Amino acid sequence: MKTLIVEDEFTSRILLQNLLTPYGECHIAVSGEEAVEAFRMAVADAAPYDMICMDLRLPAMDGVEAVRQIREAEADNGVPWSNRVKIVMETSVDDLKNVMRSFHELCDAYLVKPIKKASLLDEMRKMGMTA
Repeated sequence: MKTLIVEDEFTSRILLQNLLTPYGECHIAVSGEEAVEAFRMAVADAAPYDMICMDLRLPAMDGVEAVRQIREAEADNGVPWSNRVKIVMETSVDDLKNVMRSFHELCDAYLVKPIKKASLLDEMRKMGMTA
């Protein structure tokens, strides 16, 4: 599994990287812009990401806008719905407005920080990412 971790906070990046490295290759982006660029490059190289862990609050371009642009890039590249990247939105904000906004922009799961291994693995199972 190839994962892109999009997180501007160092501690959260390390935590997610430690949790996800046993499942495959992990790349890091620290902004929404970097995430969109990394996604586009991976698609262009025919080596797309299987999963993206996206922080909701990022400098300049927030996670919801980055997800919108990623979904747009998938559509532009003819990626079928069944093959689209799985996106887990993660944030310290636990409120219905942000959850609904994230799902409206087509993320697949929403986790509240601090991310717990059991919660992340449960969401990964639900998305068919682990056994």
